[in-house]
Amino acid sequence: MTFPMLDLTPEELLTTTRSVRYRLDLNRPVDPALLRRCVELATQAPTGRHEQGWSFVVVTDPERRAALARLWRKGLGQGDRPMSTDAMERAYVRPGSMERVWSGLRHLAENLHRVPALVVPCIEGRTDGLGADRQAGKWGSLFPAVWSFMLAARLHGLGTVLTTGNMPVEREVAELLGIPYDTVMQAAVIPVAHTVGTDFRAAPRIPVDDVLHWDKW
Repeated sequence: MTFPMLDLTPEELLTTTRSVRYRLDLNRPVDPALLRRCVELATQAPTGRHEQGWSFVVVTDPERRAALARLWRKGLGQGDRPMSTDAMERAYVRPGSMERVWSGLRHLAENLHRVPALVVPCIEGRTDGLGADRQAGKWGSLFPAVWSFMLAARLHGLGTVLTTGNMPVEREVAELLGIPYDTVMQAAVIPVAHTVGTDFRAAPRIPVDDVLHWDKW
């Protein structure tokens, strides 16, 4: 089955796949076959040792979606640390930018249960307490697929935003969704919906020379 795609160049796709909160269409259902296609495209991403240990739990049942939203709200903000001075300067690269982020987050929190689909990407194997090398290998085998899923969604007119409110309550979410907590880690909850309009712009970013290092830091 094929689905309509937006007329985007590769660079436009990469620069306009935004974190969508306000512009998620909460009243328009998403075809399950389209969600399946986005996951299918995501599984073309590279993975460490060719293990392909990813899984995507797609939650569309209204009652289960509402229960997941309640747990997400419970976990939201737990364990957050203050941003560093440098991080604050980068975040406020444009006046009012963070105010819009927090406003969008509040809107999402109030409406998460109404989003047509909530996707929980997972990876086989836990890394609790392990070193950075094992952490990097595990997450590096999942997040390329997560980003590919979000790109595929954008290409097909869907909006997404990667959120981690489930992580402080991961065990409870695992129980709700039947995820085997002892052997499978969750990474996020990704709301997915058609977007209100498709005209997204590239985001303001700090100059590339502020983050680009040649040969040494």
